[in-house]
Amino acid sequence: MSLSPSRVFAELNAARPPDQPSPVLGTAVVVGGSVAGLLAARVLSDHADTVVIIDRDDPQVTGARPGVPQGTQLHALLPGGLFQLERLFPGFRDQALARGAIEAPPTARRNYLDGRLKVVVPDDDDSLAGSRPLLEGLIRQQVLRLPNVKTVTARATGLVFDGTMVTGVRCDVGGVPGVEGGDLVVDAMGRSSRLSDWLEQAGWERPVTRRMSVHLNYATALFRRPEVTPPSTVVLALHTPRSAVDVAGAAFFAIEDGQWMAMMAGYGDNRPGRTADDFVRRLREQFPPEFGEVADQEMLGDVQTYHHADSRRRDFHAVRRFPAGLISVGDAVASFNPVYGQGMTAAALHSACLSTYLRSGPDLRAPARRFLDLQKVVVDAAWSISTSADLALPHVDGPYPRGYRLSSWASRQIITATVTDVATARRFNDVVSMREHPSTLAQPGVLLGALRANRRAR
Repeated sequence: MSLSPSRVFAELNAARPPDQPSPVLGTAVVVGGSVAGLLAARVLSDHADTVVIIDRDDPQVTGARPGVPQGTQLHALLPGGLFQLERLFPGFRDQALARGAIEAPPTARRNYLDGRLKVVVPDDDDSLAGSRPLLEGLIRQQVLRLPNVKTVTARATGLVFDGTMVTGVRCDVGGVPGVEGGDLVVDAMGRSSRLSDWLEQAGWERPVTRRMSVHLNYATALFRRPEVTPPSTVVLALHTPRSAVDVAGAAFFAIEDGQWMAMMAGYGDNRPGRTADDFVRRLREQFPPEFGEVADQEMLGDVQTYHHADSRRRDFHAVRRFPAGLISVGDAVASFNPVYGQGMTAAALHSACLSTYLRSGPDLRAPARRFLDLQKVVVDAAWSISTSADLALPHVDGPYPRGYRLSSWASRQIITATVTDVATARRFNDVVSMREHPSTLAQPGVLLGALRANRRAR
């Protein structure tokens, strides 16, 4: 099915949860209780009598979870993601603020590119700054309060099939095998999802997995924040490959409990910030003055490091034979270079795809092709944003899409113009925050406006 990407994004951003639940399912089973799984469960609660979430982690655990090894790292909730969360959980923003999240209006966000401060887009949407455990914990609390949602602490081990349909999930509950039956099964097992193996073992086609090696190393540290309401709550500084600085970028957010959360990233053999001394020194010497002011505060705890080997996507939409009663969401479908902060927002848009699909009155005895087509538009958008930037890195050697030289030149012009031109920055922000499809940046007027802005700046 050929869908207009811009129309799909408009539809997803206009979709609201139904005013009244309209069950079309008896039981839905979600495998994985992270953000993507929780958001899928929230959508399913409007369309199923019962929603079962299977996860290895105890659902009552607060703080960083063992199943999210990168949970202690800095995470971004893009404005597009906050918009979707507010749709699913009315009042989410206010509740997050009550728990200690920090408001991040446009005037409190500062962005640097190669040391140049970018213009503020005054009418840009607000965002939130907070740790991953705070945001995920609030989502989990909201979902588990729903009367038709229940959890099972278990390890999923496979699928149950009845002909061409998936009818349940095999699981191991404390060493005892069991089955959770369902009319729809949602794979939300993350990057390490075993769904492809399960399909192949059962005689189904294995989806093609595409990878782009990026070898990102990043480190996060907490610092004491003396100001309750600092003038800048989110500060980001990126270095392009043309920069002489050997650090790809750094950021710091004001988060709950009077803390700054600071992150630093490098590629390949470059592992900046592995020690506290190196982390503080680089913040002071290689980034704008605000970073040094954070580094002057007391560091709380140790530096936490993480390695992200590659971006990857599993092309479920391209599988010719796919069973009914099964879909996949979140990182289980596609996970991207985390520098761009797309993860939670992409998961929220996947849930919007699921809502749109279920509200269309689908035949659940047939493969969920409509959902897969909608989801492909979202995945393609996030993938193009992430990989087009990654292909500019010296250590990344493709695969390069057709017309890459021209598209990369145009992208550089637009990104450069975001430093000085509000109109270009506004359109660029709408795309990177996943409120609009990247195709809007390919419009001739956008590139011409960027070229004019760059000429004025020179």
